[in-house]
Amino acid sequence: MSLKFSLVVPTYNEAGGIEQLITELSDVFERNALDGEIIIVDDNSPDGTGEIVDRLSHTYPVRCRHRPEKLGLSSGVIDGWNFARSDSVALGAMDADFSHDINILPAMVGALESGKCGLAIGSRYVRGGGITNWPLRRKITSLVAIALAKPLTRVRDITSGYFLVLRSALEGVKLDPIGFKIGLEVIAKGHYGRAVEIPYVFTDRVAGESKLNQKEILNYLRQLRRIYSGRLLAKANGP
Repeated sequence: MSLKFSLVVPTYNEAGGIEQLITELSDVFERNALDGEIIIVDDNSPDGTGEIVDRLSHTYPVRCRHRPEKLGLSSGVIDGWNFARSDSVALGAMDADFSHDINILPAMVGALESGKCGLAIGSRYVRGGGITNWPLRRKITSLVAIALAKPLTRVRDITSGYFLVLRSALEGVKLDPIGFKIGLEVIAKGHYGRAVEIPYVFTDRVAGESKLNQKEILNYLRQLRRIYSGRLLAKANGP
């Protein structure tokens, strides 16, 4: 019996590729006998992304959570998890721009099914993983972001936005919706026990706009400060 999971994909103006993503994900589900559902959380995209998803929901295992305005990626993922079917044992997140390799999903599901971990991460920074199409500045920014968060965990790809986590690992955990690094929140706060990193090659989007800008860099720094402060406070109040 395959592990039930809900995979959340936040969107804003992704009409150009959302149908292809949904059909290809559905094909991966079917070919590998995966019991997954796709949750698209659309922030009222003016290009009609949400309407496309509504149409596809009659054919594919996808549902759309419509939001009234652009509210951010992390809050979108959290909203999507709350919208997910109640019997999904695992919850996940991925981007809509084809930067995440959907072909490693069976390995991610299998890692959770094995019972040896509670978190499976699509990782760019373990053997077999990598990045294509990134300028040097973007690579340096990513490595600095990871270095700043390194004391929090042994996970190599701390800033990954592609993962599956057991739903039980998030019970009682307050996730901060700031910025777009929801994976960092899960890695730093979740009660998943062990994490497994599945290698893949990240391909930067060739169309549309990247989420990385100065505002999001500042949000990431605020996010880190809150996590570190929470750790210090818990340590001070501990036994």
